[in-house]
Amino acid sequence: MIQVTKNLLVLLLFISLVSCSQDAKREFDGKVEISGKLSNAPEGKIVLAMINDEQAETISEINVGSGGTYEYNLVLDGPGFYVLNLMDKKEVRLALYDQDVEVNYDFSNEQSLEVNGSTDSQHMQAIEALMAEYQESINELNTAYFEAMGKKDQEEIRNIQFKAMNLESDHSDKVKALLGTMDGSFAALAGLPMINPKKDFQFLDELVSKMNEKYPGFKTVQNLMAQLDDMRALSVGQVAPEISLPNPDGEMVNLSDLRGKYVLIDFWAAWCRPCREENPNVVRLYNQYKDQGFEVFGVSLDRTKEAWVKAIADDQLTWTHVSDLKYFNSEAAATYQINAIPATYMIDPEGRIIAKDLRGPTLENKLKELFN
Repeated sequence: MIQVTKNLLVLLLFISLVSCSQDAKREFDGKVEISGKLSNAPEGKIVLAMINDEQAETISEINVGSGGTYEYNLVLDGPGFYVLNLMDKKEVRLALYDQDVEVNYDFSNEQSLEVNGSTDSQHMQAIEALMAEYQESINELNTAYFEAMGKKDQEEIRNIQFKAMNLESDHSDKVKALLGTMDGSFAALAGLPMINPKKDFQFLDELVSKMNEKYPGFKTVQNLMAQLDDMRALSVGQVAPEISLPNPDGEMVNLSDLRGKYVLIDFWAAWCRPCREENPNVVRLYNQYKDQGFEVFGVSLDRTKEAWVKAIADDQLTWTHVSDLKYFNSEAAATYQINAIPATYMIDPEGRIIAKDLRGPTLENKLKELFN
């Protein structure tokens, strides 16, 4: 099944946001006015909540005047994400810091929402709109996927999986383009879960660094910078860390033994169904390009030698294989920060990482780029 992760669905709103220091470069007096007008409103109330530690913490109920107008003065310590619940009929996500915000809505028209004043909140709305567009496309693919599953149409299932991977890539490009227009606004944090840090490390690194300059002392940004520092050794352009593990015959094999070739480091296992489904594609491409300098270095996260060796034979995997048979406790898995498989790294003849998580059409396209 094609899925959108929980983090994507919540758009990072459930990130723990703590205060920014008083020496922030943006002028900030700790006060924001929230106001607006509601038309054709049903009975109910406006509830303002702050997203903190994965919980929506209610701050206040806001009274609505006879003309549908409302106003509330919020005191805050620094940048933060908020939710304005309008009569339990409409939720509006806000990113608030140093600018007042005006939220207008006509309950008779779903498309009538207007968010004015707060640039950060306007960025937030743009991120949500892009996410909604992506979710709609994912839902369509899910429907097609279940129909193909019901018919046991394996060719259509593969086509849908390829479409899903291409959709993810296209969506990532759109997200990066959008976040790149936000001039380092902290609202861009809401879009980060839609970016793959393995593939777009440099983009994330530059974006978070810009935020750090704009909001010095903002702990959320500082934590992100620390996480990126941990990932830096595995970013594109870095020399791939050495892997030295035994092959099925018990002989120690080094990743560096394959210098001079383009190598796909393939983390997989006999028990991993997506890995096994991808193996015929890798076999086909390996046979096509092996004489031109392409090699595969299979790192198994199996628990038993029997299962590992049987899968190699059954799937006709004729490339280099290694494993310490320690499942996700594998030394190589720890070094490469592997927490899910299949996972791949492509390295060049000098041993530098040039791409990550290549599968299906993305692997085929990369090999065409390298050899054709």
